[in-house]
Amino acid sequence: MVLIKNILSVDKRVDILIDGGKFKSIEPAASDSGLASIHADEVIDGSQMAIVPSFYNTHTHAAMTLLRGYAEGHDLFEWLSQYIWPYEAKMTGDDIRFGSEMAAKEMIQTGTTFFNDMYFDIEKTIDVVDRSGMRAAIGITVMDNHSQAVTDQKVEFLKQWKDPTGGRIQLVMAPHAIYTVNTERLKWCSKLARENGLRIHIHVSETKQEVEDCIKAHGMTPVRYLDSIGLLGPDVLAAHCVCVDEGEWDILAKRGVTVSHCPCSNMKLGSGRFPYELAIKSGCNITLGTDGASSNDSLSMIQEMKFAALFAKSTGNATILPSNQVLEWATVNGARAFGYDAGVIEQGKLADAILLDMNDIHMQPCHSLISNLVYAADSASIKHVICNGKIIY
Repeated sequence: MVLIKNILSVDKRVDILIDGGKFKSIEPAASDSGLASIHADEVIDGSQMAIVPSFYNTHTHAAMTLLRGYAEGHDLFEWLSQYIWPYEAKMTGDDIRFGSEMAAKEMIQTGTTFFNDMYFDIEKTIDVVDRSGMRAAIGITVMDNHSQAVTDQKVEFLKQWKDPTGGRIQLVMAPHAIYTVNTERLKWCSKLARENGLRIHIHVSETKQEVEDCIKAHGMTPVRYLDSIGLLGPDVLAAHCVCVDEGEWDILAKRGVTVSHCPCSNMKLGSGRFPYELAIKSGCNITLGTDGASSNDSLSMIQEMKFAALFAKSTGNATILPSNQVLEWATVNGARAFGYDAGVIEQGKLADAILLDMNDIHMQPCHSLISNLVYAADSASIKHVICNGKIIY
């Protein structure tokens, strides 16, 4: 059990008891409260701190920390084909383990307790997550250039899969994109995922070129194409969705698809401005992802929130995407997308949280805790990170 005394939660001081991986009790802070006398395994004095939900990073490529700062100044397709894929072809399993370890450390130190990953040699990343104490959705990546032997190996891994963490890790099917996975293989991925109760993670409409190429190849835009082959559904997370029109947003909302918005990556690769107005109007479950450190170059969800909020206002509307809404994108919406009853500080919810140091200069003065978190905080503002009821930082 962990007992946190007298900590700020939004606008009031509370005592919080964490037990069994959940917020067991939350009461107004008082010396004579029922929690004050409980003997806990660990007691934290929260009088100089605030508690907020931890972050759920819904789209990243953890091992790509090894490519941080590499190949700057190229659009997506040139960047991938001429720089990233040739580099990745030389990476070993040990490289992927090391890159994933770097990513896990960076994410934890910046308040992230869950990430949705798409990469290769997933056993290496699974081991890193197991040891880190984080949660993760680990993608079984599928591309057309994978041999049948590699594909068979992935299917066998899925059949033999047992979560070593007792619930912190889930597998997802991760067909890379419509330009790297053909129609029959996309259908195969969705069938395999649904037969095994897995979610599906795919890049969608990241660039204008992707849209134009899809229209040439299939006579329709990417979202309409994926819908026509039966891939879209409430078990799908679509990353990016930069070049999506209003009719497509209606389709995504109707199918219950979750979208992962990655503002920093989209800006660095020149992919375009995410259509915030259409996305919000559609009612889709919008979440935030950092993408890989190769195109960001940070895995900080604090930075991602700030850039999303600012990018949304770039056309002159200061009222769109307020700080409390973008925090929901980074927390509860991501948790919901992956089936976790978390992302808020409430009794009975999973205890995934950040304890902020209110003495940190970025948190002062505190006219609004949430505004400070979104626009001013950085990793120095984070005192503790809790995942599944355990302090992991």
